Amino acid sequence: MSDRESPTKERRPWKQGRPPMAWAADIPTGRSRRPRGRPLLYTSYSQDMALLDTGAKKVWTGLLVLVAFGLSVVLADRSLEVLAGAYVLAIGAIGLNIVTGYAGQVSLGHAFFVAIGAYTGAALSGPPGGRTLGFGVAEIWIWLPAAGLMAAAAGVLVAPLATRLRGLYLAVVTLGLVFLGEHVFKEWDALTGGPGVGRSAAVPQLFGVRLDQDGPLGTREQLLYLLMLVLLIVFAVAARNLARSRIGRAFMAIRDRDIAAEVMGVPLTRYKVLAFGISSFYAGCAGALLYSISGYVEPGSFSLLLSVQFIAMVLIGGVATVSGAIAGALFISLLQPLTRSLPALVPFVSADTTVTPNVFQVETVLYGLLIILFLVFEPRGLFGVWIRVRNYWKSWPFSY
Repeated sequence: MSDRESPTKERRPWKQGRPPMAWAADIPTGRSRRPRGRPLLYTSYSQDMALLDTGAKKVWTGLLVLVAFGLSVVLADRSLEVLAGAYVLAIGAIGLNIVTGYAGQVSLGHAFFVAIGAYTGAALSGPPGGRTLGFGVAEIWIWLPAAGLMAAAAGVLVAPLATRLRGLYLAVVTLGLVFLGEHVFKEWDALTGGPGVGRSAAVPQLFGVRLDQDGPLGTREQLLYLLMLVLLIVFAVAARNLARSRIGRAFMAIRDRDIAAEVMGVPLTRYKVLAFGISSFYAGCAGALLYSISGYVEPGSFSLLLSVQFIAMVLIGGVATVSGAIAGALFISLLQPLTRSLPALVPFVSADTTVTPNVFQVETVLYGLLIILFLVFEPRGLFGVWIRVRNYWKSWPFSY
């Protein structure tokens, strides 16, 4: 071997029997590592399908979680209560995103499944022998899954309609569930306490410790905030893993082209029923948790406006994205305190529901306006805004 050839062999190791990408991927074991200077170059399928596929996502996600936990000792109790409610609404928005964003099934009846979860949790946790139905099971690890399963059972019963209907027809059927449930819950006094009266919501108790009361671990608002934050992380990770699984890919295939998905062997009925069941489970858990914060649940709370709020969260945050559903829920929840303060700023807006215009009417108009604006100017929602900002700074100072 001459001196001229030796540097060439060092620069081209595949001449010695190694494949060209042997330094980037360990082919026998399937382990891979990215070449330096190419952070977005994937060398394995598992790396492309990872939960957090880049180092930047891991760092920023960890920082966001740490900041969220740190807010429990920084913010005032009232602010923590608002954020706790936002986290619960985010769980419900993720559930709606599963059936609408991932599976492509239009649903306007989310409030109906939220109500089933709320009253299931309240009935299990309520004291027996009282004015309303109660079984005295206050442990959250019992009544929370039960509320989700009861709502999921209702979703599975409704789901066969999704196999026969689509689009506007399916939306009208699910919309009918809201009006049907609103009538049933107003008339079923033994369960709901009746309109204008209501009943006590589920009691958040964990291993004998009441989380809705001040204790040695912190104030009531701090405990509820931490509980809802932990549950949101659990539900969000579960939904993200579901989207990356075979079930999630089947959902997206049905959403994009259901006939083509069926030709490829995807059973439409099974996966549509599964999508409604999982979405209803999330809604039921969100309903049981949401009213445990205030400690009171009333039949009039589960109107069409609640379904519109969840739709606004999904569309404003970003369809078919878990982080978008969370962002949309936070956006809508933090918008409510601003609209409730309008009577002090705008004299002709009243806080009384019997006067027109009032803050609740303003909220309804604002939800519709925001949905229209986002659908026209940014269909991908807040998630799309974040993608634009990220791409701009990744390519800066270039415009391409």
